[in-house]
Amino acid sequence: MASAPQHRPPEADNGPGTRPGEPATALELLVHGVGGTTPEKMLDDPRTVRITGDDIAAVYRRADDADAECRPAGRREGPVPEAYVWCNLTSGNGTRALWLLLLPFMVVNLAHWMRPTAHGRRRTIRCYGVLVRLAGLSLTVLLVAAACEVALDLAAWQCAGTRACAERHSWLGFLSPGLSDGGWWSTPGRRLALAALVPTALTGLLWFLSLRTWSAYESQQPMTPGPEPEEDTVPTALGRPGFWYGRRLVARLRAAHTAAGLLTVAAAVGSAAARYDREPGGPAAPAVLGVLLEAVLAAGAGAVVWVVCRRGRSERRLDGALDRRLVRALPLASLVLLALALLYAGWERPGWESSGRLPGDATFGALALAQGLLVIVLAGVAHTLYRTRPDRRAALRGLAGPAVAMLACALGGVMSGGVSQRVSDWLDGTGTSMPGPPVLLTWQASVIPPLLVLLLVMCGWLARRAVRIARAERAAVEREYADEPGDPGRTRRIASVRAMAALTDRGPRILAVTSTATLLLGAGALVGALTTEQTPGEAARGSYAVVHGAAETAQALGSWLIGLGFILLVTWGRRAYKDASARRTIGILWDVGTFWPRAAHPFAPPCYAERAVPDLTWRIATWTRSTGGGLVLSGHSQGSVLAAAAAWQLPPSTRGRIALLTYGSPLERLYGRWFPAHFGPDALGFLHQEVDCWRNLHRRTDPIGGPVRLPGAHGSDVDRSALRDPLAHGRTENHPLPAPILGHSDYQADPAFAEERGRLLARLRPGVPAPRHTEEPGPGPRPAEEGRTQGSGGRSSA
Repeated sequence: MASAPQHRPPEADNGPGTRPGEPATALELLVHGVGGTTPEKMLDDPRTVRITGDDIAAVYRRADDADAECRPAGRREGPVPEAYVWCNLTSGNGTRALWLLLLPFMVVNLAHWMRPTAHGRRRTIRCYGVLVRLAGLSLTVLLVAAACEVALDLAAWQCAGTRACAERHSWLGFLSPGLSDGGWWSTPGRRLALAALVPTALTGLLWFLSLRTWSAYESQQPMTPGPEPEEDTVPTALGRPGFWYGRRLVARLRAAHTAAGLLTVAAAVGSAAARYDREPGGPAAPAVLGVLLEAVLAAGAGAVVWVVCRRGRSERRLDGALDRRLVRALPLASLVLLALALLYAGWERPGWESSGRLPGDATFGALALAQGLLVIVLAGVAHTLYRTRPDRRAALRGLAGPAVAMLACALGGVMSGGVSQRVSDWLDGTGTSMPGPPVLLTWQASVIPPLLVLLLVMCGWLARRAVRIARAERAAVEREYADEPGDPGRTRRIASVRAMAALTDRGPRILAVTSTATLLLGAGALVGALTTEQTPGEAARGSYAVVHGAAETAQALGSWLIGLGFILLVTWGRRAYKDASARRTIGILWDVGTFWPRAAHPFAPPCYAERAVPDLTWRIATWTRSTGGGLVLSGHSQGSVLAAAAAWQLPPSTRGRIALLTYGSPLERLYGRWFPAHFGPDALGFLHQEVDCWRNLHRRTDPIGGPVRLPGAHGSDVDRSALRDPLAHGRTENHPLPAPILGHSDYQADPAFAEERGRLLARLRPGVPAPRHTEEPGPGPRPAEEGRTQGSGGRSSA
């Protein structure tokens, strides 16, 4: 793909290749779905050329069609196919597999876009965005605090301060007062100052990755917008000029989160020294300096929170401004404060020795409490927005955002606790020489086994539900293939695939149970840690033997499970670095999770759509303007989401000259339910009215795609009845070998694809009459089964 030759678009040189009286050139622009593919597979031709683009994302054609615009249009049969290949935006480089470590940041960013549809509630909508951004800020602080726990508390404070532990790890010998004979680095403050380089480097790495990925992915300027439309004419924010260009907010958030990370390190180092200086009998000057340092750090934290809350996204216009003073001053000021904290902690303090845990363990408790309160308040705000305009199809009745934010916080806690637990076990092999990590992390680890038991119960419920659906589907399969010889085994297989595909619609219930249980178990862990100040096993000592045994088992099992989960995450990332197939699987996860711009967390994986949507918009607008021909925008799976987003960004005159063909599309089934404010019925209905025509193909065996479900009579205008899958039940004259169950792939192999594409092209050609909607013969889904209907996308497979 990277070696494909660059071919200059012919229309840029010679203009349209049609003569007066000839039909205009027709173009079919194919956009692949999740997982990616090659241009050769999309165009069904081994000889392809790159028309425009680079090695990351580009438009390809068959070699024979490279100069199609220069030929008389009447000599061609069908449209000129083009393929937009964007898979390298998410899965092209092996190092991107390490983005798995940024999973909590990506999940909390999704929560920002899951708000319910609301009208006339601007302040409430702003409040929703502020709460999600604060939750994202808490995750950054949690990550850096976990790094401080490992480097400062476990390694520099506890292990280096304990002779037995330092003897087992010779690399800590120069930090140990006993092994180094009171060396210069052996004082507690200097040990902490040196160890602070680890979380500082982590913060700097996150800042660098955010800056670099912005330049590589999200710095593409959208097309110059026309006059700003009235608010009531665009029912979705995806049609606003500045939606896919969030440079200003990302830069502000990057500065604020970087400053938060540096201030967290400074507080961890400086608070330990300040607490020692405030002890009775000490000199007054260091105590006063400690109080001043803590006051300045608190002021810096307030400034960070103010920056995060002050400004949201600028979408109504293409905002190219940048708050340069703030973006530069805030991280630099925090870095200066960190340097002062390191100097203050490294000052000579005779008699200061490290014992127990590092002061400041309450940080994790405060973070857990703050995150729980943020999620609860966010749920109240989301419910208020939902009540303004209820949508029965919205996931969790508008509470999907708070539920996902809760999972993001839980993921952050699990990953942070897992690192702390594993490092503690590694440093303290005997389990007796060190106090270990904070008690709260042990309590949080102990709630993992009950949560896993609950998930196993939910899996059992899903399996039972799938069996019941499969039984009901057998009769439907027999009716649809009544004209073919029966095969009970084949019927059961088709019904089982349909039943498994239907489980996607049970996702909101699984999320509701999991997030609620996580919130309750997390609250119980916080209360238990604060009230007992002991581990679960120690707190249960003296109670019933069953209770004590369960507590000990949960504590040990939870610790190992957290560590195992974190190791598996890192191992998967390393495997993906070397294995292209594993890297492709991880790329599918990012295809879904990184579609949205970074509005809540600047350290989340980059948004590929901020490159892909402008690419498509520019290609569509320039081609239609230069050739005057019709264009079919053909999108499979996630490609249909990109196609819809690009269509919303087009000028109304251009939007009305394109036809939209979607297949295996999650536009309503996933995006419409989980992101109702942006892909709800109003937005999809507006898109249907603005484009020249739109047809959607889907299958009941597809776990991702589904019908668009426009209300009223417009639904049949867009959605074709569910396609047969497989095309033949058994062996027939046309299918002498068993036909495969395609599910979410290879829609172009179905005759319905060519039929619908031909109808769309007929509507686009001037002077050729074509009905706006003609339904094909054949059985369609029963009304009771419509909720289980699914579809899939193009020639690429998920």
